[in-house]
Amino acid sequence: MIGVFDSGFGGLTVLASLLRTLPRYNYLFLADSARAPYGARSADVVNEFTLEAVEWLFDQGCTLVVLACNTASARALRNIQQLHLPRHRPDRRLLGVVRPSVEALAGLPPGAVALPGETAPSAAEGFVVVLGTESTIASDSYGIELRKLAPGLTLAQQACPLWAPLVEAGELDGPGTEWFLRRALEPFLPPHRVPQRMLLGCTHYPLLLPALRRIVPPEVELLAQGEIVATRLADWMARHPEQEQRLTRGGGRRFATTDDPDWFAARGERLLGQPIRAERVRLK
Repeated sequence: MIGVFDSGFGGLTVLASLLRTLPRYNYLFLADSARAPYGARSADVVNEFTLEAVEWLFDQGCTLVVLACNTASARALRNIQQLHLPRHRPDRRLLGVVRPSVEALAGLPPGAVALPGETAPSAAEGFVVVLGTESTIASDSYGIELRKLAPGLTLAQQACPLWAPLVEAGELDGPGTEWFLRRALEPFLPPHRVPQRMLLGCTHYPLLLPALRRIVPPEVELLAQGEIVATRLADWMARHPEQEQRLTRGGGRRFATTDDPDWFAARGERLLGQPIRAERVRLK
């Protein structure tokens, strides 16, 4: 079974893409809605919360967990992969959204590997932007990875601390929402330098795409992480058949939240386009 974790319901944008691309597997989605959003929390707290969520998913039978949360991927993924899994869960795998998103931001196709000292031809020069939570931007995770893969690219990173709360509150459009979007995007709109690509570095942000598309110049490619993660996870499975074979099949879907399951289901159904029955769980 594949576990998918996010601090809130924005990670359902990733799950929706996974269900379209890899529908035959069983999935368990967990939202830590009671403690969302993670974006303004300290690194230690994000690591603690993420580890609790990942361990719960492992206990439920997930052999592979995808962190569909940029803050968790930026702040907790490496620690859990390098320190926790080898000691406690050597047979489990944990993947995040940062690396595949950076590959897409750099213009690299799935499965492409940039050799040390080399730059992908399609990403030799240019200007790209990452939009994310305060914690994700402060971690510089995207900057670190992009400098490895495409050092010729110029990167700007912009924290958008109010965007995830807007999405959680259902404020996806309207004059107030547009004001907050323009305020964060202003440095990248004419007459300033306009980027080639903008990465929506939070899984909540694709829900703002209609409003963003009206503001951002049409020549700018807006990258949403759902399709990126789904495409590159399929490639990862092809390269790791020993892990793919452990995943259970049958198309089962299970949804869990640490807050009100009815609240979560009502919002989640709009994203997935299908009824959701959610259960409330405790992670401690």
